[in-house]
Order: sequence, then C-alpha cells, then structure tokens
Amino acid sequence: MKKITVLLLSSALILGACSNEKEVAEETPEANDAAASSENKEGEKNSEGGVNVDKGLFNVEVTLPAELFEGGDTETVVANAKQQGIDEATLNEDGSVTYKMSKSKHEELMAELAKSVEEAKTDIVESGDFPSIKEVKTNKDYDKFTISVDREAFENSMDGFATMSIGMVGSYYQAFNGIDAADMKVELELEDAATGEVFNTIVYPEALEEVEE
Repeated sequence: MKKITVLLLSSALILGACSNEKEVAEETPEANDAAASSENKEGEKNSEGGVNVDKGLFNVEVTLPAELFEGGDTETVVANAKQQGIDEATLNEDGSVTYKMSKSKHEELMAELAKSVEEAKTDIVESGDFPSIKEVKTNKDYDKFTISVDREAFENSMDGFATMSIGMVGSYYQAFNGIDAADMKVELELEDAATGEVFNTIVYPEALEEVEE
C-alpha cells in the first residue's frame, strides 16, 4: 500500500486527469548544436530529397486544468516539475498549469508512466495489502483494466481502494498521451475469479467526480 501511495504522489507532482497537448516547432540551443554537429549528414539526406527532423526540434506543451490542483500548493507543484527536468512550468491566471518540455523528455515521461502502471499492477497483487485481488490485466493503451478478484472477499473488505490507484495512474497516462479531457476514459472491470463474470465496472475520471459529490 505504501509503495502504491508513493507512486501516486510522485506522479501527481507533474501529472493530472486531463490535458491539452500540442507540439510547437521551436529551435533551442541544444537543437542548434545538434544541427551544427550533423550538418554534413543532413546535407547528404536533403540532397536526396529526404528531410530528417530531429525530435529535439519540437517542444511539447501540456496544460492541466485548475480543478486538478484544488486544495493543493500549485507553487510547489510547479517547482517540483522543474526539478523533474521539465523545461518550463507556468501557473496560469485561471489556476491551470502549463508544462513545456522537449519531445524527448515527453517520451521519457510516457515511458516512466507506463512503468508506474506496471509497478502498480504488480504491487497490488503481490504486496499482500489487497488479498482478494488475484490478477490485474490491461491493454497496451492503459485505458482498460480487468481486475480479477475473490468476489466475496473483495466485497467484504477495503480492497476497493486499489482501484483508485489503478484508475489514477491510468488517467495520468492518458493525460500525457494527449487524450482530450472530454474523451478521457479509463475503464476498470471487476471480474469474479471463480466464474469470469464482470460484476462491476468503474470509469475514471468519472469515479472521482462521484466521490466529490
């Protein structure tokens, strides 16, 4: 349980349940240096009619809405994001936060998020904190999970808290993958391990809104 909490808190410093992502073509000092060091190679490729675009020439911007940070310290969130290697983290007038990073950093974050999801899945099953949960399966996009449980034990325990961990890390992955807030959907199916019956379906981030109500 402790490990899962750490995963969520570390992710929450820079991630959220919804985002608006766009790529901006922008030259940087690093990109200029890279271009200078590979001038001859680029010339050869261009002379052949092909164009080789270095991913470092593009920045990725992700804006997380103000609702995500309600009750939190946004200044700390911004500071921690910069410590994580984000080029810019700006607190906007409406309370939203915009992150700007290199394309390579964005790809790195996506890989880290995928790793966090896999670690959460493993820890939920193997930690012993949620004994009724037998297996957690997911698709490659991390927007659909099947959680196989001992139904009776699950329904008579607090193991349902584990679904929040899965729903949150799945939502973080969707957010940074550029899924629009209106289209974001992380579906968790609760499956009876004995019968294979899906007896409940939880959808994030809708589930968070229901909790607030």
